[in-house]
Amino acid sequence: MSPANPSQPQFYASRPTIKIDGREQRELSEGLLQSLLIEETTLGLFRCEARLANWGTSADADRADFLLFDGRIVDFGKEIAIELGPPGSVRRVFLGRISALEAQFPKERPPELTVLAEDRFQDLRMERRTRTFEESTDADAMNEIISQHGLTAEIDVDGPTHRVLTQVNQSDLAFLRERAAAVDAELWLEERTLHIQARARRAAGDVTLTYGAELLEFSVMADLAHQRSAVKVSGWDVAGKAAIDVEAGESAVSSELDGRRSGGAALGRALAQRTERVGLATPLSQQEAQALADARYRRRARRFLTGVAVADGNPAIQVGGAVDLRGLGTLFDGKYYVTLVRHTYDLINGYRTTFEVERPGVGG
Repeated sequence: MSPANPSQPQFYASRPTIKIDGREQRELSEGLLQSLLIEETTLGLFRCEARLANWGTSADADRADFLLFDGRIVDFGKEIAIELGPPGSVRRVFLGRISALEAQFPKERPPELTVLAEDRFQDLRMERRTRTFEESTDADAMNEIISQHGLTAEIDVDGPTHRVLTQVNQSDLAFLRERAAAVDAELWLEERTLHIQARARRAAGDVTLTYGAELLEFSVMADLAHQRSAVKVSGWDVAGKAAIDVEAGESAVSSELDGRRSGGAALGRALAQRTERVGLATPLSQQEAQALADARYRRRARRFLTGVAVADGNPAIQVGGAVDLRGLGTLFDGKYYVTLVRHTYDLINGYRTTFEVERPGVGG
């Protein structure tokens, strides 16, 4: 594997380091590992799949047998950590617990065992609840839920105070995702700390990649189909006894455009001005309506440009960070926001990083 950083050795062993319950398992990473997948998204809940050879002769046996069925190394609930990267830049890219074991008995290969694991977000989706939070901000409700799971909360979000927030037959994870989306925030776990932060303030680091060098493949599309010139939200303010009619437009994403043409501007120039109207029967305040309109407009606007890339394995590429992609021409050069990352390893391609990106503007 050749590194993205030219200061690193020209080649390095790209096999991951696997730790089970804190102990490095070289038997797995150097002998049995066939392939590895680690995925993270803006929705939280990292997942890991490690496919392992499961037939051979162990050090204390005199005949071939299944290697991983005795629970000695892998078993339900055990903590698994994965580290990847070149010497001097190794990072832990996954920490979770084993939640499933899948055995394969293929026709033309020895038996295999796939170990599946998730991070501690799994605790928050194991039970559905119905409850209300009165006179509460989103941050207040989030803090209460997170503390119930014995996790530390790091919350940095904006938003109004709600008369009532209702969790209806939802898991805690589903409700946190819903409320995070409503205030334009994202959530993720580090150790036992659950972070929920406004996307505009999330900074997971920048990585520069050049097509033809570290950036192996990139497919990108600028699509007007789901763009809108504005989003309008209407409703009724019970306390104020007044109708609500608010609007969000390009100013909601102006700080992210960096001088580029937005999808809304391109839509109006190329086709026509088009407005999305959202009518709500649920009572809300003027402040809540504006926050909803802004968040809805941003979600659409940011999907104007979407892309999928394959790069040399790089643990520095993280959801919530930026990639500065070069060598793509004036339309598509520049920084993109990373929304999904898959770190993969196999015996043919070694360590690769596949990731998905978005941004609200096109150059040129």
